[in-house]
Amino acid sequence: MKITKDTVVSLQFKIAEPTGKLIEESKEPMVYLHGGYENTLPKIEEALDGQEPGYQVVLDLGPEDAFGLRDESLVQVIPKTQFPPGVKVGGQLEGRGEDGSAVAFTVMKIKGAEVHLDGNHPLAGKALRFTLKVVGTRAGTAEEIAHRHVHGTGGHHH
Repeated sequence: MKITKDTVVSLQFKIAEPTGKLIEESKEPMVYLHGGYENTLPKIEEALDGQEPGYQVVLDLGPEDAFGLRDESLVQVIPKTQFPPGVKVGGQLEGRGEDGSAVAFTVMKIKGAEVHLDGNHPLAGKALRFTLKVVGTRAGTAEEIAHRHVHGTGGHHH
């Protein structure tokens, strides 16, 4: 089955630096609903549109087409007294960006009485190489299309 709007795509992937240094590799296929539902990067959808299982591609994407440019307004320093005991580097918490929207912040460092947070995606600002292999396709169900994401194995469960 060719990949078109409302196709469920199963995909093996590797994400690497442009030099080839591996950052992440899928153990299980990533499964997403194709067709502009913001379930994967637009450049990945563009590359896979019209393709079939077995198709392989390597995409070199700049930061603006991968996980975005870094936004320094999402870097904050908060007094440690505003955190519960046990706050640790690498921990994540939900906060609010300057515009009031929900942002996932990562604790980058704890320096004395200060906690340094970063709300950028860990790969923001980086050029990346995506190696992709389509391992399966199927038609999305009416419920998946209505909900704009995959349900069941490899997808979302309600």
